Amino acid sequence: MKRNGQRTGWMGLGAMLLTLVLAGCGSVTRGPAGENGKLPHAAERREIKLGLALGGGAARGFAHLGVIQVLEEAGYRPSHVVGTSAGSLVAALYASGKSTAELARLAETMQEADITDWMLPILNRGALRGEALAKYVNTQVGGRSLEQMKIPLGIVATDLGSGESITFRRGNTGAAVRASSAVPAVFQPVRIGDREYVDGGLVAPVPVRQARDMGANFVIAVDISSDPEGNPSGDTFQILMQTFAIMGKSINTLALKDADFVVRPALSGVKSADFGARMRSIEAGRVAMRAMLPSLKARLAEFEAGR
Repeated sequence: MKRNGQRTGWMGLGAMLLTLVLAGCGSVTRGPAGENGKLPHAAERREIKLGLALGGGAARGFAHLGVIQVLEEAGYRPSHVVGTSAGSLVAALYASGKSTAELARLAETMQEADITDWMLPILNRGALRGEALAKYVNTQVGGRSLEQMKIPLGIVATDLGSGESITFRRGNTGAAVRASSAVPAVFQPVRIGDREYVDGGLVAPVPVRQARDMGANFVIAVDISSDPEGNPSGDTFQILMQTFAIMGKSINTLALKDADFVVRPALSGVKSADFGARMRSIEAGRVAMRAMLPSLKARLAEFEAGR
């Protein structure tokens, strides 16, 4: 009887201890963890899918290189790159895997003759065929198609028939950049399949929405557009660029509202056709991005924390 009593006592004590242990475990789950049952230090952080949206601006596009250089130096590499017009050229070269040093060397050695092929505009709806630009791009990206890029790439153009934007993500890279850069009356419209395409800047001066559509959840927009600056010179190209600046201003205002972060290099006085100002434009991109790095780091930290 005594032995049975001892056994009963030990069993009762064991049950009491088990109850206390279970109660203690329950209190940890209900207490500091909150409703999701997780401890605060175990909270998951939001994954950042960084999209880089590079806008159009003809020769001012060299500024994109400076922005990319500073981002890379700070350890930020985008998961998606989308470009319009001049931005499409830089986006393609960068997405192909070229380092910032290689991009800088290309900028220094690129000649306007490398990407221009003049013809009679009256007969062919444009003074430039654009074949030289397509060839240059395909050579520089090593013949990679859009879907073969090391960074997922989107190239934005405008469907000449419908007026809608299209983001090329598959196919010939040079042809897509040529279409995205086909300024009406300067470049011939580009036929891809059974459709014709012209400059993407008509519908998406900075392709922020297109970067989101590709999967980016944090978009850095680089705006190199110019505000209308009085009466342009008698040069036809400058008049066209002025027209685009006027048309694109309201479109850009709406598009940039959807960006998480906007970089605007100081390019006042740099004309759209001024290839001679390439180094000045690159430096303007570097200066603008370097000045905004602390703000970008803070914004990314807030986004990652879900704030």
